[in-house]
Amino acid sequence: MTEMVFGATPVRAGDPILPRWWRTLDKWSLACVLGLFAIGLLLGLAASVPLAEKNNLPRFYYVQRQALFGGVALCVLLVMSMLTPRQIRRIGVLGFLAAFVLILALPFIGTDFGKGATRWLSLGFLSIQPSEFLKPGFVALCAWFMASAQEVGGPPGRMYSFVAALVIVVLLALQPDFGQASLVLFSWLVMYFVAGAPFILLMVVAGLAVAGGVFAYGASEHFARRINGFLNPDVDPRTQIGYATNAIQEGGFFGVGVGEGTVKWSLPDAHTDFIIAVAAEEYGTILVLAIIALYCTIVLRSLLRLLKERDPFTRIAATGLACAFGVQALINMGVAVRLLPAKGMTLPFVSYGGSSVIASGIALGMLLALTRTRPQGEMAEILRRAR
Repeated sequence: MTEMVFGATPVRAGDPILPRWWRTLDKWSLACVLGLFAIGLLLGLAASVPLAEKNNLPRFYYVQRQALFGGVALCVLLVMSMLTPRQIRRIGVLGFLAAFVLILALPFIGTDFGKGATRWLSLGFLSIQPSEFLKPGFVALCAWFMASAQEVGGPPGRMYSFVAALVIVVLLALQPDFGQASLVLFSWLVMYFVAGAPFILLMVVAGLAVAGGVFAYGASEHFARRINGFLNPDVDPRTQIGYATNAIQEGGFFGVGVGEGTVKWSLPDAHTDFIIAVAAEEYGTILVLAIIALYCTIVLRSLLRLLKERDPFTRIAATGLACAFGVQALINMGVAVRLLPAKGMTLPFVSYGGSSVIASGIALGMLLALTRTRPQGEMAEILRRAR
């Protein structure tokens, strides 16, 4: 009966954990993650040196910290990827609750580091951005709600997920952090669509999001300034967008050469939000295309592996994680080439930042765990066995 329902299983009885994990893992996605991390260290060698000199620190201070953060992130990723969907759900919900408490505490103990948005908790030797850790936990929580709603006699999980998304979006907008708020809303819409929501309802929510953006434009000077700068046809060459645009144009296809770029000396966020401009200037479009290919491979392979997944929680959560990961990269690069307004969002695994790298490790570890090959077989095979 078990084989008739789940199909042939690739897991042998008594199989050790590590061989089973390696055999069922999406190795191409793992290789792409390692490639992104290696590129981040390479770009950090160029982009973070001017900042270190400005702060009277050793030249490779930030590169060494990035390597440390990356090592922690990779360890977390590997451990998370070995877990079962049930363990992922539990850890994700607990992580969401912890990050939610920290976000509630930001107005009282948070700091803005002079950037006009209270997003960080400063511990002196380390700063934490709770919204980065909130995202994977939020996806797990909402996927749990939506999956439970599909059970016979289950709770109104879709409504619970909507309330959770609304609360999180409002809290992030009050920081203000409209970039992360948009990413949270997008991931919820994708999961809601996969869970079977009517398309008209998604359009209504999208319309409400647009209305919220119009309201934020009139109520928030921070938001209005960024939108006005984006809509202005003339780019001030002394702004971050101006420096980034010029660097991308100067780089051409093959770049100006390793270490020959100048944008890293002008952009204060060259090592974080605008690191793709450093890549384009020194290594050219060819490296940018390689980075895009790595992100696309991770997202597309994850979605393709989910086509045969029938567990609702696994399917919904993994889709949300994959799409949020890809869209965050898209937003970061879109800002650099002025296709989107400035968001203050990092490039996963490439930009400098402890919170960003470690949170990305958690999210990709969860994604790799959920997309592992499971004993369920193809739907056609199950129907054949049933006959």
